[in-house]
Amino acid sequence: MRIIVATAGSRGDVAPYTGLGARLHAAGHTVVVAADARSAGLVRDGGLTFRPLPLDRLAAEGRTGAGLSPAGQLRLAREWAPRAADALADVCAADADVLLLSGSLAPLGLVAAEGLRLPALGVFLQPLAPTREFPPVLVGARSWGPYGNRAAARGAQALLAVAFAPGVRHLRRRLGVTGAALGRRRADWPVLHGFSPTVVPRPPDWRPGLAVTGYWWPAEPAGWTPPGRLTDFLRAGPPPVFVGFGSMAATDPERLGDLVGRALRLARVRGVVQTGWAGLSVAGDDVLTVGEVPHSWLFPRTAAVVHHAGAGTTAAGLRAGVPAVPVPMMLDQSFWASRLTALGVSPARLPFRHLSAERLADAVRAAVHEPRYRQRARQLAALVTAEDGAGHVVRAVERLG
Repeated sequence: MRIIVATAGSRGDVAPYTGLGARLHAAGHTVVVAADARSAGLVRDGGLTFRPLPLDRLAAEGRTGAGLSPAGQLRLAREWAPRAADALADVCAADADVLLLSGSLAPLGLVAAEGLRLPALGVFLQPLAPTREFPPVLVGARSWGPYGNRAAARGAQALLAVAFAPGVRHLRRRLGVTGAALGRRRADWPVLHGFSPTVVPRPPDWRPGLAVTGYWWPAEPAGWTPPGRLTDFLRAGPPPVFVGFGSMAATDPERLGDLVGRALRLARVRGVVQTGWAGLSVAGDDVLTVGEVPHSWLFPRTAAVVHHAGAGTTAAGLRAGVPAVPVPMMLDQSFWASRLTALGVSPARLPFRHLSAERLADAVRAAVHEPRYRQRARQLAALVTAEDGAGHVVRAVERLG
């Protein structure tokens, strides 16, 4: 079958689909990943075909949440939605027998699937359906109780519908999709979630058709070798602490770099600092600043990982079996950070807006020197790596065909 995997967002929103796509390809299917143009290299390095979607401005403006107010983000999404809807429909009409949709593109993708008479499967990285068990993951980690959590999630879904409404209306007119047909498609379409049930158990009040499969690990880049200066640094002393904030950009990278450097010195640990979109750079004999390095290679060689708690980086840390110090900045990051502390692999959740060198140093010391965090991290690593999340998706796709 010809399979389109459509997603929006930064690297962490695309990388899991490269591993999923590679698994589908190995099962004999043709796989195309449609995403923002920034992800072309990542997808092609995984051995998959890439198709661009016009998401560049949305990614550039929305990656931090700092440049725009919530109203500004909503306005940007509404402006972007019709153009993205057209591009997604064009890709699907040309290449697809089956459509796999991330949570970020599901509102548009379901219209395309209905209009083009394509089977569709949700492949979500976050638990987005309303539940009594936890609040909507895109707005924080504070629980409002069973009824409040469901009500808040329905409110979040209503706001998402407002953001996508211009694109949905445009694509319905273009493809002749009725409201009744779209409603039937939405009501019972299957959605698979690419995280471990050990990390987030399937809520018992979810409707049938929503499943938690286990993680989808990113494809390993072919022919990658670590830079010599990194391997030399790792050999020169005890395992360092990783610090990186992925695609989160900082308004003052120099200040953040100074804070991280001071925290590492206070904690008396060596550090590997990833530049990322934050533009981090930390100087010192016991610190090495690096660019993109596969987390699957680097994290197992560290004493702990300090990160923004994006879904993909959280998964990579759990897979490596190392303690975490999450520093959430926006959206679902507070949810994943809270999961890490609840699971016992992290001593503290440090919201970025309250971050200080002293608080970060205290958390790093605890993560590195208190054995319980590493012991629990290793226990969880054994559980999540034994799961076959991608295999669940392959079987679900083949049932659709």
